Amino acid sequence: MKNTALTHKHTELGAKMVPFAGYNMPVQYAGINVEHETVRKGVGVFDVSHMGEFILKGDQALDLIQRVTSNDASKLYDGKVQYSCLPNEDGGIVDDLLVYRIDEKTYMLVVNASNIEKDWNWISKYNTGDVEMKDISDRTSLLAVQGPKAAEALQSLTDIDLGTMEYYTFKKGRFAGVDNVLVSATGYTGAGGFEIYVDNKNAEHIWDAVFKAGEPFGIKPIGLGARDTLRLEMGFCLYGNDIDDTTSPLEAGLGWVTKFSKEFTNSAALQQQKQEGIKQKLVGFEMIDRGIPRHDYEIVDADGNNIGKVTSGTQSPSLQKAIGMGYVKNEFAKEGSEIFIKIRDNQVKAQIVKPPFYK
Repeated sequence: MKNTALTHKHTELGAKMVPFAGYNMPVQYAGINVEHETVRKGVGVFDVSHMGEFILKGDQALDLIQRVTSNDASKLYDGKVQYSCLPNEDGGIVDDLLVYRIDEKTYMLVVNASNIEKDWNWISKYNTGDVEMKDISDRTSLLAVQGPKAAEALQSLTDIDLGTMEYYTFKKGRFAGVDNVLVSATGYTGAGGFEIYVDNKNAEHIWDAVFKAGEPFGIKPIGLGARDTLRLEMGFCLYGNDIDDTTSPLEAGLGWVTKFSKEFTNSAALQQQKQEGIKQKLVGFEMIDRGIPRHDYEIVDADGNNIGKVTSGTQSPSLQKAIGMGYVKNEFAKEGSEIFIKIRDNQVKAQIVKPPFYK
């Protein structure tokens, strides 16, 4: 089990630690519901240093990214971030990721912790144009400072004007006395905020500075449990649950990052799927009757026939109701359709709704 540069901070704070993607990670401190509310209404800090970061550099860097990702990275400019997918050759997804354009010949890819090695090998396989690739995951720490008070809480630490940064852009600058820190207006909570990339050697200093600056704003450490409930309220996909090697980006509602204006891995087959129409679709649903949907629970129609399965589910702390996502046959995917979740042999009524659940 790997530790992050901040693991000892979490244990000092009394976090409940769990194994996650090969790392020892904090799942909660004060409790998921209270941490969830801290992020929705104030500001909280996640240690997400387990995420992977690759640097791709050279004349052919953009060409390689265009061939392996589904979105159109030629639309990026310096300081812009893009959400994308790495499609596989069988119609599924190797991983979802963020693409950062640092300059015309330099890009950073941010990938899921559980897929670092898989993604590295996948991209390397297509690297025929002498692109210099560097895996900086093990020396990079990442803090996600999320919530409506994030800009205010962090502003005293940097000369970067956080309040005017547009969503999905980034800047490099001085942060808490450390030079060349990358700050991006991204996150996985739907509550606004920033992600801060630093060398491991500066991680503890940055963590302490963030908590000191954020003290007047009620800043708190937040675990992976609340990260999951926050992302689910927004209808954001989690790799390994809602998308994986077998799910098509079109079925997963990721057509908006699947651009057929260029050729990429398996693009012809995906384009054909788009023309012929998908057979199943990832949908959001709210429980009408009492019960909490969980990953892999069966979804059935009124007669008990299987029509799909739950990929993510929880009791939403913000909405005080149970919500979930799952794949259903296309004819049941319409908003307002009634479906049933099999919970301990009972058919529990639910209704298809359009995410985000929390507006």
